Amino acid sequence: MVDQQLLKAIAPNPGRYPLAPELCAQAKLALLARILFDEGYDDHLAGHISWRQEDGNILMTPWELTWDEMTAADIVTLNPEGKVIEGEWNVTPAVSLHLELYRRRDDINLVIHNHPRWSSVFSGLHQLPPVFDQTAAQVNGDIAFFDEYEGTVNQSSEAAATADALGDRKWAILANHGVVITADNIRQAYLRAMTLEMRCRLAWHVQTAGKGKPVDPAIVEQTGGMIDASGFPFLWEAMVRRALRKDPGILNT
Repeated sequence: MVDQQLLKAIAPNPGRYPLAPELCAQAKLALLARILFDEGYDDHLAGHISWRQEDGNILMTPWELTWDEMTAADIVTLNPEGKVIEGEWNVTPAVSLHLELYRRRDDINLVIHNHPRWSSVFSGLHQLPPVFDQTAAQVNGDIAFFDEYEGTVNQSSEAAATADALGDRKWAILANHGVVITADNIRQAYLRAMTLEMRCRLAWHVQTAGKGKPVDPAIVEQTGGMIDASGFPFLWEAMVRRALRKDPGILNT
């Protein structure tokens, strides 16, 4: 059950309470899933998030649940080889994508895959979204585009091809499929996932209107280089507070 002290800790008053309560890693991952669902990462049962811990084990969202019903108790623990060692649910066969990325990149500790609404538009168009505003410029760096869609990434060969396409970049749009977003930590992961979806949404609207001038790439690099590195101070905590106001039961273990 949720402790009443935790409810006090989510009051948005940093002068009196912490910006967010102390949370276990499982609660943070469940919150990320809930928060991103509200951002448009809501394609039914599709999608999976993993988070590599300091001991090498990996926390992962379960296969059978939608992101808007996730709780801390539902998060599954895998060993570094991808075998479930704790949890009541199964994990996606596409876990191979996460394992491939962790093997290749020491700078990656969190991987998100889903089919968010507006990013999927550009996935279908086989285009990368321009940056038209400050929010879209919060993360710098090129978006990889993987245009060799041959189905899901359930097989190790498909996962390896996707990882190759990502290279050393932060995120990728997969043609006719969805997105892959990587990060060092959960704060950065939320910022990158939110920024990409907001960028795609505005780009579609601006381009549909037939007008618009993209932000200068040098400004995007400067802005994103500053904000992405920090994960945007206070933003993650604000989204945690919002999610917990709606459903404190997310923290149930």
